[in-house]
Amino acid sequence: MDKGIRYYSTNRNLDAAGGVIPFRESVTFREALLRGQAPDEGLFMPDRIPRLTVDDIMALRGRPYADAAMKVAGLFLAGEVKEDVLSRIVAESYPFEVPLEHVVERLYIMRLDRGPTASFKDFAARMMARLMSHFRPEGRRLNVLVATSGDTGSAVGEAFRGVAGIDVYILYPRDEVSGQQKKQLDTIGGNVSAVSIDGKFDDCQNLVKNAFSDASLAYLNFTSANSINFGRILPQTVYYIYAYAQLAGQREEIVVSVPSGNFGNALGCEYARRMGLPVKKLVMPTNENEEFPRFLRTGRYEKISPSRACLSNAMNVGHPSNLARFFELYGGTVDRTGKVHRNPDVEAMKRNIWSVAVSDEMTKQCIRDAHERYGIILEPHGAVGWRGLELYLEESKERPLCVSLETAHPAKFPEEIIELLGIVPEVPASMRDLDTRTGEAVQLPARYDTFKEYLKDTLKTLDS
Repeated sequence: MDKGIRYYSTNRNLDAAGGVIPFRESVTFREALLRGQAPDEGLFMPDRIPRLTVDDIMALRGRPYADAAMKVAGLFLAGEVKEDVLSRIVAESYPFEVPLEHVVERLYIMRLDRGPTASFKDFAARMMARLMSHFRPEGRRLNVLVATSGDTGSAVGEAFRGVAGIDVYILYPRDEVSGQQKKQLDTIGGNVSAVSIDGKFDDCQNLVKNAFSDASLAYLNFTSANSINFGRILPQTVYYIYAYAQLAGQREEIVVSVPSGNFGNALGCEYARRMGLPVKKLVMPTNENEEFPRFLRTGRYEKISPSRACLSNAMNVGHPSNLARFFELYGGTVDRTGKVHRNPDVEAMKRNIWSVAVSDEMTKQCIRDAHERYGIILEPHGAVGWRGLELYLEESKERPLCVSLETAHPAKFPEEIIELLGIVPEVPASMRDLDTRTGEAVQLPARYDTFKEYLKDTLKTLDS
């Protein structure tokens, strides 16, 4: 019988230092999902990556998105989730369309903005919420802590809203989310609480990581819905395979451009490539937080702290959590503080990955140009992805099949679209009740001692 996939920590090879003992064991998907983060502050990685042939992928042409999700998830979850249960989870997770919009020549935009919060993060959050509900120990409440720089929080909150036995606490930087994003976060309600932090996204992320690594809080049954949780990465592998199946000719290669902040979305493409998807190049444009393109250029990694506030606010990340997984896949190790313990194979990275920083001014100009030339409306994150793709094609002098990801609906950034294009973006059905919703966030400073007291006073551990 085939041995199931096990999950190990990216920090397993570190020397014991700073009170952190390397976690050298492996766990099941269920354990990795419910823990969120490894005990040594590393991120869980599958010990092997299942393979798909190109014929397997092309068999999904013309099929519903849920079929692609079932194909990919079924390979990772074999032996842990029964097929009929997984089929129900997938069907509940993806009742919306996934448009592939032709722009020019062989260039397409994949619009991942049709879910309940008009963000690509709906894809991962909805499936993960249902998997957590399936795996939750009977009688125990799970407490999900999630840091967001924009869209993650609302997607996670909506995905978990009303899910039995799970409470969600969403931390966001008070002054670095849009008005629409803040409204979405503050008004989910029920078992979902918004926590407004007087600081940067990196402060929110560090508060969450500190809570996870605090042994005195272990009784609170924490898990994570950030992309530090492999349960977020797995669903994000699917849409690259789906797009290729719908668009590609026989065995041709594809270039994929993924606007990149915390790197979970781009990591999904890296895993899809390693599963067998013919990816010619993974383009990873960042905003002015340029730590990764600089690393590929110089071979020296230096995080940006504090992170820079940019128009593409969900990408304001000075040290991406999922860089640890990219380093691991290429033979290196970097910890959550940004310290490099072992360099990855940078030349191998550069063969597969291309990255560039896109400034706010370039982002604005891209939104104008894309509308003027092609009649399409991009929001700031999608514009970073599109401009990054344009810069790659200018350098490579090639015209392969290309897909650029639009990761949020333009209606989530109405002020910018009105200012740049002079038009009001049409509001999707999922956002039309936003103005009538009410709710307030808990206000906290970016101090761990204060956050810890809030957790101890607020969180529940058993079903009532």
